[in-house]
Amino acid sequence: MFYRLLKYVLLGPLLRLMFRPRIEGLEHMPDSGAAIVAGNHLSFSDHFLMPAIIKRRITFLAKAEYFTGPGIKGRLTAAFFRSAGQIPVDRSGKEAGQAAIREGLGVLRRGELLGIYPEGTRSHDGRLYKGKVGVAAMALKAQVPVIPCAMIGTFEAQPPGQKIPNMRRVTIRFGRPLDFSRYAGMEGEKAILRAVTDEIMYAILELSGQEYVDKYAALVKAEAEAAKARRFPRMPLS
Repeated sequence: MFYRLLKYVLLGPLLRLMFRPRIEGLEHMPDSGAAIVAGNHLSFSDHFLMPAIIKRRITFLAKAEYFTGPGIKGRLTAAFFRSAGQIPVDRSGKEAGQAAIREGLGVLRRGELLGIYPEGTRSHDGRLYKGKVGVAAMALKAQVPVIPCAMIGTFEAQPPGQKIPNMRRVTIRFGRPLDFSRYAGMEGEKAILRAVTDEIMYAILELSGQEYVDKYAALVKAEAEAAKARRFPRMPLS
């Protein structure tokens, strides 16, 4: 009930006012049945913009840090994310990734929409990065279509680290569903998972027009932060 209150009364109208989203390809969203919506991830606002503009409820896999903050603020943030249909995902290792897949499959078995960002984290520079294969594993195991989605303009509307978004028009573009039934039963083969994931990322790239980087976003971000630390080392406190 709180999800509907957020979508139709509290958050949805505010997001539409701030971002005036232009929606393209909404006819590709199925009216019923399970499907994965796989998109690029440019802004904190992405978590809420897509659910606000599609008719059906969509559940996103979100990083566990949103649910584990300390104090009253942390508890309120966790309650908000859960109410908005977000599922916490631990990104700390292989076993954590398997847990995320199990959570996602649970959503799909209920015949619902599952939202996922294959890059695994927000882009720190607006480029599109290599996708992780969890999206492919879920698509093949659940035998559901994948709908590519591109968020355009949300990076400029709310860059990383900016808490209050700029009032700026954005575009949300959906592509034709991708059918991977030809790979049924092959979710255990690494080469197949990589091929399916790359096909999904290419579809997102065609929709978004971003520059593509064939590396994981988290790795490139860590490398950039390490290089910055070498250039500007912290001075020891006297």
